[in-house]
Amino acid sequence: MIKKMLLGAVALAAVAAGTVSASASEFRIGILGGENQADRLRNFQCMVDQLKTKLGVDEVKLFPAADYDGVIQGLLGGTLDEAELGASGYAKVYLENKDAVDPILTTVQTDGSTGYHSVMVARKDSGMTKLADMKGKKLGFADPDSTSGYLVPNVALPKDIGMPVDKFFASTGFGGGHENLVLEVLKGTFDAGTTWASGVGKFEDGYTSGNLRKMVDKGELDMNDLVQLWESPLIPNGPIVVRAGLDKDMKQKFKDYMMNLPKTDPACFAAVEGGDFKGFTEVTPAFYETIIAARKATIGG
Repeated sequence: MIKKMLLGAVALAAVAAGTVSASASEFRIGILGGENQADRLRNFQCMVDQLKTKLGVDEVKLFPAADYDGVIQGLLGGTLDEAELGASGYAKVYLENKDAVDPILTTVQTDGSTGYHSVMVARKDSGMTKLADMKGKKLGFADPDSTSGYLVPNVALPKDIGMPVDKFFASTGFGGGHENLVLEVLKGTFDAGTTWASGVGKFEDGYTSGNLRKMVDKGELDMNDLVQLWESPLIPNGPIVVRAGLDKDMKQKFKDYMMNLPKTDPACFAAVEGGDFKGFTEVTPAFYETIIAARKATIGG
């Protein structure tokens, strides 16, 4: 009995420390926070059903984290096999342990670019039409580990407003993910907020992809209620990453599956990625050098 108790204690400690690896018959997918859990699970269910056969595993598990850091820590601890991160989230992983994950793919926009934008939106009835109108007002960010929702605005905005962010805005805060941030802007919690969008297509459609487009497609947002005040320079699309220690054969099978997904199941591809994209292209850590440097200089890790 005592032996069983000791073994159980050791097992629980190993799980807590993130040292237990999955069996060969299991593949674990991390899903970033940012929209409600039911929607995230529903969007990824098509992958769950297909990957069992493609990878030859008995089970594919989804782990929807409450925020970005939940997935980041799962990747660093080796308790997740795959996830799609924002560029800043990947930079955080890289700065803590550059050998933890391998970036393998990123999305290609409908115009052929491999980037997107941070956009600042406000209520249309606020009367604001430009960035200067936000002086002395409340700005909301999406998540501390979001590229478009925090890192890039803090790097790019000072150049456009001519002063540090904390000197221009009355206050700043976090909305608890991209979707919730926009809802908080509409509620009046913030005068404006930063979220992500392809910048391709029409604003009134929520662009071709991004958080605004996702919310429009789900019937949660009428773009006539918003106005755009600012757009950042192009940001590298975030990577799909896999655990560095993942079996090479499984890694290649997963990569092939994702590369083919836009053709084999366009509906699944659109659901997982949140909008219209051309497909995927291969990436390496070098693609994110500028974001890694920006995160290190601005946040420190």
